[in-house]
Amino acid sequence: MLDTVKAWVRQSQRMAVLTGAGVSAESGVPTFRDAQTGYWAQFRPEDMATEAGFRAHPQWVWDWYQYRRDLLAGVLPNSGHGALADFQRRHPDRITLITQNVDGLHQRAGSTGVLYLHGDIFENRWLNTPRHCCHIDHAVAGHPPYCDRCGNLVRPGVVWFGESLPPATLGAAEQAVARCDLMLVVGTAGAVYPAAGLAHQARSAGARVVVLNPAPSALDDVAQVVLRGASATVLPQLLGE
Repeated sequence: MLDTVKAWVRQSQRMAVLTGAGVSAESGVPTFRDAQTGYWAQFRPEDMATEAGFRAHPQWVWDWYQYRRDLLAGVLPNSGHGALADFQRRHPDRITLITQNVDGLHQRAGSTGVLYLHGDIFENRWLNTPRHCCHIDHAVAGHPPYCDRCGNLVRPGVVWFGESLPPATLGAAEQAVARCDLMLVVGTAGAVYPAAGLAHQARSAGARVVVLNPAPSALDDVAQVVLRGASATVLPQLLGE
């Protein structure tokens, strides 16, 4: 089936790729819960990834995300990230890359225009609607940083539980899958919506859908082809010249 999918890639004029946590895990990125070791093991994930948790304990939550940023600083993109970036360099008009990951590894590998459905852990934004006095680059250093005029807090630029995905990003992803003729779903369990719904939308619009994952996923039944394997191994085979 690998040769079949390689032929589909060669034939594709508009390809959409959705990546999930499995792609990052192959670079050694711990999942959200796996990162909660040592001191951080005492906290519930729900307290570290909700607006309510941040408002209740802003320093703890801010320091938790700083800890995760520090972990990611030592992680490098793998050959799967590289294969996607190389394909985009060769065929910039034929691929849209959509990711559930917040670690920025696709960007570090050289991919551009990545649609980060769940935000970017290295970006910050204001907790409350910013006033005229709020300038993110001039926030006072702290845990978390804040506006010295109104006290507005800076928060990580990720999507927390209970929050909607960025409308513009989700809209762009939906447009990409509606237009694509081939969709690769890579390294995701397919259990988190609305991201997982993109595969259903692509199939309904007539695109070929391929799932690439080491283990069974909730999207296997949506795909015409399921490839078992690591993305760092299989993507270079699929996307290489």
